[in-house]
Amino acid sequence: MSLNRNELRKKIKVVCSALLTEKGYISFVDIFMKLGYLSVDEYEAWRMKKYSCLEQVIHINLSKISFIMKEVRTFSRAGKLIESNTVYMSWGKSKKIALRFSKSGKPAIEKLYSTHFVFPSR
Repeated sequence: MSLNRNELRKKIKVVCSALLTEKGYISFVDIFMKLGYLSVDEYEAWRMKKYSCLEQVIHINLSKISFIMKEVRTFSRAGKLIESNTVYMSWGKSKKIALRFSKSGKPAIEKLYSTHFVFPSR
């Protein structure tokens, strides 16, 4: 079942709120998993370097990925959350490497994917 943009926008808000309650932060990998576009198994395989980038295993097109990321940023700004860049390193026994999110590998896109949104320090 494919959600239209208004339905997806509403669901993103619910998922973002749930993640803040559950984890205290919002990350795009968690958003994609909660929305059902990324499985835990595929996420873990990416962390184990079985895929060259995360976009290979997110089961929606780049336009929808972009829309979701924009909506999450809008939600986070409205909630006055702070952006925190996070480095995703590979898992496993071999040498740890920084993982790639996008097929293009452009630094600006990589930074967007790796951003977490957290409550400001008190």
